[in-house]
Amino acid sequence: MTESAYRSLPSVDTLLQTDEVAALLRDFSHAAVTALARDVLNNARTAIGAGDTDVPGERLTADQPVSERLAAQIVERAGRAWGAWPSPVINATGVVLHTNLGRAPLSTGAATAAAASASIYSDLEFDLNTGKRGSRNTHISGLISQVTGAEAGIVVNNNAAGVLLALASVVDDASAGEESGGSEKAEVIVSRGEAVEIGGGFRIPDVMRRSGANLVEVGTTNRTYASDYESALTPRTAAILKVHPSNFTVEGFTHVPELSELVVVGKKHGIPVIYDLGSGCLVDTRKYGLDREPMVQESVSDGAALTLFSGDKLLGGPQAGLIAGEKRWVDLASKHPLARAVRIDKMTLSAMAATLVAYLKGAHESDIPIWTMISANEPELSARAEKWRAETGVGVVERGRSAIGGGSLPGQTLPTALLAIQAGADAGFGADAFVASLRQGPVAVVARIENDRVLLDPRTVLPDQDFAVVEAIIYSLDRAKQGGG
Repeated sequence: MTESAYRSLPSVDTLLQTDEVAALLRDFSHAAVTALARDVLNNARTAIGAGDTDVPGERLTADQPVSERLAAQIVERAGRAWGAWPSPVINATGVVLHTNLGRAPLSTGAATAAAASASIYSDLEFDLNTGKRGSRNTHISGLISQVTGAEAGIVVNNNAAGVLLALASVVDDASAGEESGGSEKAEVIVSRGEAVEIGGGFRIPDVMRRSGANLVEVGTTNRTYASDYESALTPRTAAILKVHPSNFTVEGFTHVPELSELVVVGKKHGIPVIYDLGSGCLVDTRKYGLDREPMVQESVSDGAALTLFSGDKLLGGPQAGLIAGEKRWVDLASKHPLARAVRIDKMTLSAMAATLVAYLKGAHESDIPIWTMISANEPELSARAEKWRAETGVGVVERGRSAIGGGSLPGQTLPTALLAIQAGADAGFGADAFVASLRQGPVAVVARIENDRVLLDPRTVLPDQDFAVVEAIIYSLDRAKQGGG
């Protein structure tokens, strides 16, 4: 049996001549397609050696010729490896800032600006008035100033880079001073309760060490006072760092000094206070029934020398790290050698500029998707979920909760309406198989499972995606009827 299975395998040339693979050769190089065909054949040989003599092909039945099944595998592999990526998905999980799904979707204005900057030449680093070289930071710095009230600003490729750049610049500045003498590392003071891991292995102490700073922890895990910072000051102190714990909360017997208290200490001793705010919120979250999230404008007005925050969290823009603050310290960061390594690209810069303009227009709820989602009310969400139910004929609409996610507003949720599908009874197969099928439709729909029920939340689905959600549910139901689950 094994020998006959080996003999049934076609040659590479035979596979290349099948209609499906020949079509690939019209779009991709002969070398690339040939390498893929060889890889598929090698996998088939390995499968036979392991005892699988059927040489199954993806999405084809065992009674079809081996060459057809292997050709189908080649086409499938080519689609996954060479198709557009990342692939678009519809987020029906109810998690607004879903890190695995790319966090904040861009506004139409931001996406248009990014595409325009990518497809044509621009005045990115060219002054149209003088005809001489300009700075890519000038325009965005002005927008950051107008939105936050800061004297200046700069954008880098993410907030971790912003933290690293800010610390490195103040540390180098302090190390160059006469008092430090350059013999010992400059110090940065942080509360023990704020020396945290924010996510993805990003630990504040590690970043501080990479910046060249000597970490000085003060206070305790649950209680730290402004006097703790002041007592730790030495001639080597380069900065005081305050970190907003954006993805967890500590409750009970706690005390954290206000930023304004630390600024008083810093100004008294000529030490800059840096605030890693994380989420980058520019609006009052209490308006939407959420707890108060510290705002960038408040950090600036309270006197932080530098305020650091993400672009793709509550700001609702592209992945980026923004630094806003006093011109002296922003200039120091922008001229640091590390600034070149963490520099933002033109497409992201264009998208960020368009996102900030939406705030200047007061149009964040209408223009920025995450704020459209957060501001959506329960009746309109219920109406959309009911429409899904009516058009698919399955599930029930019930009340639920949406999460903010993305390391922002930990534990905070918003009331929503859910389409709940009892997979076993309504769909014909289990919940795991059903959500897998939703992901395999014409447009992938990502849902969540609770108590063996598939839940789809309209809050995180853009209104113009409703039809695709309905299509995905119907597609999955049809697969169940055909035994595809």
